[in-house]
Amino acid sequence: MSVTKDAVLEALKAVRIPSGSDLVSADKVRAIGIDAGSVRFVLEGANAAEVSVLEGLKPQAMAAVTAIPGVTSVTINTLSMQGPQIGGHPKPQAGPLGVAGVDKIIVVGSGKGGVGKSTVSSNLAVALARAGKRVGLLDADIYGPSQPRMMGVNRRPASPDGKTILPLMAHGVTMMSIGLMLKEDEAVIWRGPMLMGAMQQMLGQVKWDEYGPLDVLIIDLPPGTGDVQLTLCQKTKLDGAIVVSTPQDVALLDARKALDMFKRLNTPVLGLIENMSSYVCPNCGHEAHLFGHGGVGAEAQKLGLPFLGELPLDLSVRLGGDSGTPVAAGDGAMADAYALLAQKLIKAGTV
Repeated sequence: MSVTKDAVLEALKAVRIPSGSDLVSADKVRAIGIDAGSVRFVLEGANAAEVSVLEGLKPQAMAAVTAIPGVTSVTINTLSMQGPQIGGHPKPQAGPLGVAGVDKIIVVGSGKGGVGKSTVSSNLAVALARAGKRVGLLDADIYGPSQPRMMGVNRRPASPDGKTILPLMAHGVTMMSIGLMLKEDEAVIWRGPMLMGAMQQMLGQVKWDEYGPLDVLIIDLPPGTGDVQLTLCQKTKLDGAIVVSTPQDVALLDARKALDMFKRLNTPVLGLIENMSSYVCPNCGHEAHLFGHGGVGAEAQKLGLPFLGELPLDLSVRLGGDSGTPVAAGDGAMADAYALLAQKLIKAGTV
């Protein structure tokens, strides 16, 4: 008989905590993993005192799960939700470093805000995961983190030792964002060194291979050409950058600046994406080009860079981002568009 997650949760409902509730109802059970008859999971406390209580309940929890037919071994870890403080001045390092547990690192950038860079990042990550890749997503937009909302995650990452940060999983993607450490309406008011320190922590202290080694880590950059971009390009071994722009001249002006930045920082540009390329009326089927059309493709050809494709402006993309389920996680024309983009990157050996 195969062991299921539901069976484990049902067994743990029998383990009571001092408040009178049980481990499952009190939301203390995390990261259930089942490999044949081997079961592992985490008991998470809000603070050190609660973790101490959960430690005392481990024998009961182990006995309850061991009693499930088919279970051959049980591993239980405890950790606290109270993690390390993010921010502070960066630590000196000798040169560009890789990220433990990650094969390739790709940044997604733009010259200006509002062109859909974060939307492309989240949907591309999900599309690559659906294509069979192990994918991570780092929200590096410190001042305006949007990935928690777009990926449907609002739980604070835990830390087993006050230093290591355990990322979260959503839609098959391992993810981390400064937004998970803050209240949704809380502003980040930091100078450059604090930003650089935060980026160093989210790359070096996050256990990116918590759910297995990653084929690729997608980093959603903030708009522009500032401290975060400079820090990543100089301090991290990047495999390349993807630049997102809408077709109109104003967006392309800033996209060219992003391209120049990557060139000067010796970061190869893997390709350009034209977002919001067209709009098809859902009522009459008329196709309109609200922001122009073809500008990004023409720019890529002019510069001798790969053109990765056009993504239309579609209501389903906005609805998916607001609801926490990226459109690439479902079916339909937009999911197909992102699946095609993912396949292009895979076939090119980029991922």
